[in-house]
Amino acid sequence: MIVETMLSSFYSGLLLSLSVSSVLGVSRKPVHVACIMDGNGRWARKRGLPRTAGHTAGEETLSDVVRAASKREIDYLTVFGFSTENWVRPRAEVKHILGLHKKLFGRIAELNENNIRVNWIGRPFDEPGSQTPVYVQRAIRKAIQDTAKNTGMVLTVAFDYGSRAELTRAAEKLVKSGETLNVENLTKNLYDTLLPPVDVIVRTSGESRISNFLLWQISNAKIYFTDRPWPDFDAIELDAALALIDN
Repeated sequence: MIVETMLSSFYSGLLLSLSVSSVLGVSRKPVHVACIMDGNGRWARKRGLPRTAGHTAGEETLSDVVRAASKREIDYLTVFGFSTENWVRPRAEVKHILGLHKKLFGRIAELNENNIRVNWIGRPFDEPGSQTPVYVQRAIRKAIQDTAKNTGMVLTVAFDYGSRAELTRAAEKLVKSGETLNVENLTKNLYDTLLPPVDVIVRTSGESRISNFLLWQISNAKIYFTDRPWPDFDAIELDAALALIDN
């Protein structure tokens, strides 16, 4: 039974790696994967744990997925860390999530070891409506600065992010500048003009909606839905999502 399980895992992994190799070949365009990390609370509730325990488990999963994505030579990984709508959650839960993000942005040594460059998109700190605490702002700026010379995967964390807010802001900037409203000019006014279009977007925990995430950037993306909550997401699921790009 053990041998059968090992063989099954081997051949399954081989098939997935072959599929991924065809996607991530030598002559290829940059590959961009985006993740809506949903289900931390439900994962915790199922185990009789507080929601904060689910967020902690989800943060560890994110670290594992970042390493797995980097090893697969994914060029861009963008994750939905905290939305503009999340501020209305219970204060204790928000405080816990903010602490986890400070910890995430503080993993400089690990990020540098894996040649990963940190990026951030979200409501600018100096604009009206920004609620990002100063200590999180500092952590974000430091992570970006300390990983700026890395040449591997770009990890973009969407924090205090909402796609409709991003698009509204871009349109308002265009109106003020007097430029023509078209695809090229609107793209130039997004939070990050260098992020390429998303190839595949992942949504965990059985939800089949986009939740105001990267609406402009996912116009031609494949969508990978999985019933697994984010804390249970793993490299095998990531490979399955990558396989969609080649189909």
